[in-house]
Amino acid sequence: MELDESTVNDLVALGISRYEARVYLTLVRRDSYTAAQVARAADVPRQRVYDVLDALVRRNLAVLRPGRVATFSAVAPEPALARLMALQRESLERMDRASAALAAALAPVWAAGQTHTDPLDYIEVLRDPKAIAERFAGIQEQATQELLSFCKPPFVAPAANDEGIEAVRRLRRAGGRARAVYTHEALGDAEVLENVNRFGAAGEESRFTRELPLKLIVADASMVLCDMPDPMAETRATTALYIEHPALAACLRMSFLTVWDQAETVADLGSR
Repeated sequence: MELDESTVNDLVALGISRYEARVYLTLVRRDSYTAAQVARAADVPRQRVYDVLDALVRRNLAVLRPGRVATFSAVAPEPALARLMALQRESLERMDRASAALAAALAPVWAAGQTHTDPLDYIEVLRDPKAIAERFAGIQEQATQELLSFCKPPFVAPAANDEGIEAVRRLRRAGGRARAVYTHEALGDAEVLENVNRFGAAGEESRFTRELPLKLIVADASMVLCDMPDPMAETRATTALYIEHPALAACLRMSFLTVWDQAETVADLGSR
């Protein structure tokens, strides 16, 4: 049975996986299916279909009908899509709050940097990619207790980032902690995903979210490195700020934790 890929893409945009979208669109075409039937009709691997159906049931997009052979039915499109939209609104509201907190924290620092002819002692403005990469490596090396990161492309560090791996190991040996939030698109990039796994093996805790407001690293609640993308859509120019300011770092740490609490683990994503 052919499925309309544009409709599949629309459902994926509402926050479900491609397999979940294909199975739901198959379920709506008939009163009920067994797991084997829907796997075949939706062209979803048999070994994955049970997890996909379980995810749809948990999302209230499908209903399980127990019996000698269990069957599954789709929840009517109107309430099903309304629920997906409600979940997306909640996610956007969380991101909006986090973004507003970051903007409020960074605005006075940015303004101070623009109105002073001499840079403040605790603010370093970086525009050269090499200088940004060096400062990124430096903040990892200086961390003694905690590293918190918002990770989104493009990345300034080398793909392997061996210095970062060693920093995470050093932190864990000392009883510290390293946490990172990645965007969902990292899961589709084999090189980035391999790096996520390497950092995880070293002791970094990772979570995933659909969007991040900016790239950010906070070390020991006292040092901050963040990017400030050029607001002009047609340019990719970026200015990075390195700031040693405990009050600002503490504020950005709280913003990080807000996003962290709402982000998903690999296990969460795998259960979709």
